[in-house]
Amino acid sequence: MSQLTPDETLLGLLAAHARHGYQLMECFHDPAQLGRVWHLSTSQLYNVLKRLAAQGLIVGQEIEAFDAPTRTEYCLTPSGQQRLDAWLHMAQPSASVRRVRVEFLSRLYIARLLNIPTIPIVKNQKASCHQKRDELVSQRDQSEPGIGFLSLELEIAQMEAILRWIERCELVPKEPFEEEELL
Repeated sequence: MSQLTPDETLLGLLAAHARHGYQLMECFHDPAQLGRVWHLSTSQLYNVLKRLAAQGLIVGQEIEAFDAPTRTEYCLTPSGQQRLDAWLHMAQPSASVRRVRVEFLSRLYIARLLNIPTIPIVKNQKASCHQKRDELVSQRDQSEPGIGFLSLELEIAQMEAILRWIERCELVPKEPFEEEELL
């Protein structure tokens, strides 16, 4: 499984509006934004920004300020927008506990920030988690008693807790028209 990176989350923040590194870092430190989702240092953030720029997903422009040092303000490129769109509308997102906690919450945050309907995102995550739970139950049912069986029981319990929590995500839509879709 690939390493978790904030790449698409940063693309989403920049899709909302151009920002410099300090403004982006504030989003990752504020618990009302992404502070409870990502634990990112300033050096990590700037390394990701350099990588995204090298990949042609963002571009930086030097901005002079009267009372502050020159800053680089970043904005999304068309390639960056394509990558962001693919991430937001991923049909089969990962059902790993860690990825749900980080990527799914980031997806919801960015979708809400950009006024993109969240119900399809929630439904895709829910379907992936149901599939994963069903696979785990099948493995458990074919397993002998012991540590392997207990490990599967724990994974199933985690997935069931995530599925109950995802139900709450469906019940707390941002857009008023989504409430009608739930009925």
